[in-house]
Amino acid sequence: MLGPRLPFVLFALAMLGCTARAQSAPKGYRIVRELPHDTAAYTQGLIWRPGDTLLESTGLFGQSRLRKVVARTGAAVATIALPDDRFGEGIAILDNRLFQLTWQSGVAYVYDPVTLALSDSIRYPGEGWGLASDGRSLIMSDGSDSLRVIDPRTFAVERVVKVRYPSGAPVAQLNELEYFKGELFANVYQSDWILRIDPTSGVVRQVLDLGRLLPSHNAAATDENVLNGIAVDDSTGHLWVTGKRWPRLFVLELLPQP
Repeated sequence: MLGPRLPFVLFALAMLGCTARAQSAPKGYRIVRELPHDTAAYTQGLIWRPGDTLLESTGLFGQSRLRKVVARTGAAVATIALPDDRFGEGIAILDNRLFQLTWQSGVAYVYDPVTLALSDSIRYPGEGWGLASDGRSLIMSDGSDSLRVIDPRTFAVERVVKVRYPSGAPVAQLNELEYFKGELFANVYQSDWILRIDPTSGVVRQVLDLGRLLPSHNAAATDENVLNGIAVDDSTGHLWVTGKRWPRLFVLELLPQP
């Protein structure tokens, strides 16, 4: 999605005491691999698939796509274009169906995750930003501090989770999401942070500051081409992360929390 720039300092203020702890703690990850990424891809959603294949959703009006990408080369081997008036957003797979949100159109597209053949579309209220699946329901962000847990058949809201730092401060601009082993990972839009969230309570367990991955594209350097896109390799637990129009994709090993 696009939106007004929120200065990075506001995130630091919102963190209150949590920020100081995040800065003084070990950075929490190490880089395992670096891979090429298409600089034309305005990344909105990312999913890892066996064989180091990625499914990627890209945004912008007239440029939104669903792409199947070979991670080793960064090349797309299959591409589905959205209508020019639709802005692609987050993606998730559940029950062998691939869901793709749109920003303000109030429609989710449903595809076959292997062939990318379109099979359905579902209407929903409000904006769509990030999307993940816990294996039973879909979890959806809309740029606020709230996550909607929704029925994948109807997109009816089952419950709402308010995301908070340990200090109690709300988390604004929740964006791309990924669920893995009882934990939710979330990009904070226009920041260099990935949050590790308890999906039941909404409490942030850890802040991963990835500002050093690609300094020329971090939140201090650009308004738009920021960190966005989280996938998890189920076989290793490694995070695959990139950003909007980034030239690189990074594979990260998470280190034990202090």
